[in-house]
Amino acid sequence: MSIEFTPSEYLLLFRNAGDWHHGLSPQELQEVTDQWMTWYNRLSEQGKVTAGHPLMHEGKIVSGKNGQFVADGPFAESKETIGGYFLLSVESADEAIAIARACPGLAYGMRVEVRPVAAKCALRETAEAELAQSHA
Repeated sequence: MSIEFTPSEYLLLFRNAGDWHHGLSPQELQEVTDQWMTWYNRLSEQGKVTAGHPLMHEGKIVSGKNGQFVADGPFAESKETIGGYFLLSVESADEAIAIARACPGLAYGMRVEVRPVAAKCALRETAEAELAQSHA
């Protein structure tokens, strides 16, 4: 069973975003955020980024059967905080990785996760295949 991917869509998740800027002067922080905006605007003008937003530090985590638990989180002090995302429309994974390598936050300890966007839910695809086999 292979998972189908939409080959032109990739999600960049910006991790370790909680404290990357500590130690920067206000001027340095302004310069880095200007680099981010220049990078984003260039990709947008090229039609390579179709969406992208920073995420607020606060939020809620919903879990348990029927969503019975709602807790505060994620927590900004977590090393794995996701600070934002870009949705890319590109030709290949290599192109998405090349874009991720240009992230201004990498120099400050941020990590960029590159994930292909699936055309279908992998669990649904598996269930459909198993259902088809059981009726064969």
